Amino acid sequence: MNFVFNAINPVAFSLGPIEVHWYGVIIASAIFVALFLSMREGNKRGIEEDHIVNMILWALPIAFIGARLYYVVFELDYYLQNPGEIIAIWNGGIAIYGGLIAGGLTVYWYTKKHGIPIWLMLDVLAPNVLLAQAIGRWGNFINQEAHGGEVTRSFLENLYLPDFIINQMSIKGIYYHPTFLYESLWSLAGFILILLIRNRKSLLRRGEVALTYVLWYSLGRFFIEGLRTDSLWLGDWIRVSQALSVILFLGALIIWIMRRRDYPPIPYYLDGLTAEEEKTITKIS
Repeated sequence: MNFVFNAINPVAFSLGPIEVHWYGVIIASAIFVALFLSMREGNKRGIEEDHIVNMILWALPIAFIGARLYYVVFELDYYLQNPGEIIAIWNGGIAIYGGLIAGGLTVYWYTKKHGIPIWLMLDVLAPNVLLAQAIGRWGNFINQEAHGGEVTRSFLENLYLPDFIINQMSIKGIYYHPTFLYESLWSLAGFILILLIRNRKSLLRRGEVALTYVLWYSLGRFFIEGLRTDSLWLGDWIRVSQALSVILFLGALIIWIMRRRDYPPIPYYLDGLTAEEEKTITKIS
């Protein structure tokens, strides 16, 4: 027996003719939380709040463009036939990996320009980005997208999910895996784990907070992606996100090992900026 429920309205509120979608509200909230936490942590490590804010002002629009272009490229046939849909990000269709790549390149450019150690900046940002991803996945929940394959209602009830999640996972009377929830919880667990180990003395060297983020997220994403029904594909044999997850996981592991073995001693994350590094940072006027 199928139960039919009214889905949550994706429009949060209207300002005259302008409709404000829950998807945008949730993404904006996630960004604000990540920015606030990054400013606080940056201060503790010797990076001025103004640098965090200015960098985010550059990285955010570029990351959104990268996330959308990444998605569009792998669905190019559809968007060539429907070019007006390319900018309709409120309907979903942004790829986290595309945003992370574009945003990461922007962070690299900004830190080089202002003399800020790139690995330290990435360490400050990484766990907060992971928390933002955990929050942002609820935008997919509202849009009833990024879900997995068909399941039964009893399967969802056996996960002890609240009714509002179970009901929202019913699309035209068919229930689906809440893969948005799996990834949100995985990201939240990673955020908590990183905070616990990041603040332990003489444990993580500079850069290893960011590498932990890459290892954790790519591992979870590989398995969760295998459940999804909306994956981007390379041909007909492998999901794009799974292939990239493997590359990122192995790459982060190799970099970690090489930095520990082949480099001169690297400062611990908790050491923050050295006196010499403080002198090289460009002040914001």
